[in-house]
Amino acid sequence: MPETSPETVPGTTALIAGGGALPAHLARAMEAAGIPFLIAQIEGFAMDEADRWPVETFALERLAVLFDLLHGRGVTRVVLAGTIRRPRLDPERIDPRTAQLLPRILPYLAQGDDGLLRAVIALFEDDGFAVVGADAVAPDLLPAPGVLTGVAPSKADEKDAARAAAIVEGLGAVDVGQGAVVAQGLCLAVETLPGTDAMLAFVAEAAAGCRPDPKGARGVVYKAPKPRQDRRVDLPAIGPATIEAAHRAGLAGIVLEAGGVMVLDRPETVARAEALGVFLWVREP
Repeated sequence: MPETSPETVPGTTALIAGGGALPAHLARAMEAAGIPFLIAQIEGFAMDEADRWPVETFALERLAVLFDLLHGRGVTRVVLAGTIRRPRLDPERIDPRTAQLLPRILPYLAQGDDGLLRAVIALFEDDGFAVVGADAVAPDLLPAPGVLTGVAPSKADEKDAARAAAIVEGLGAVDVGQGAVVAQGLCLAVETLPGTDAMLAFVAEAAAGCRPDPKGARGVVYKAPKPRQDRRVDLPAIGPATIEAAHRAGLAGIVLEAGGVMVLDRPETVARAEALGVFLWVREP
């Protein structure tokens, strides 16, 4: 189903929040734009700055109850944002109406993220909500192509980025991950379910000595969405912590697919990159 633009959807927006910084960024953006919204926090997760706004907490076992709440509050569109882990559902908490919905997502719990998220989107859409991406609420999250830092990638870095892009495309085709680290043409790590931080920590701790030439290219981390993923949810994102993790891993820079990776707290992210000598390149696919 095509994404609906913010201008064409009247009513209140529900921010379905997982953990981390992204939900708060979107809440601030909607607040600044005068967009009426409410926050529904998934039980067991904590978004940053949660005490700044009223928050409704809901259990996944009572999803139908959430739908009733959203309709009652005049919600017409939803944005799903923030980090979540695979839910462990408590059968005793599932209400009868939600029990009728769960068979549509249970088969996907043991599969990749993309199929599960598509099933969740379908549940919201079938109940009458328009599902939009985070970038529809805060377009500034997606930077224009180009190098965002004073430090630019070298020719060797560009080659490593191209190699990493091919690896991420291959991973995405089987719904595995959205990132890879390549140095001197060799893949040092790929992103799997634990995420980007775990991948970079592995490079810092276990793969630091894998570069053939200690004086050669230090390598890059490349981030991109999966080739066929629904870009309304689970777009990859980086922030200041990603810059610091890449620096600890000894990498020269971070490469993002243009139009497909969000940059949170961009001024601080770029400032940290400049301070640490890490380049930040938004690369055309």
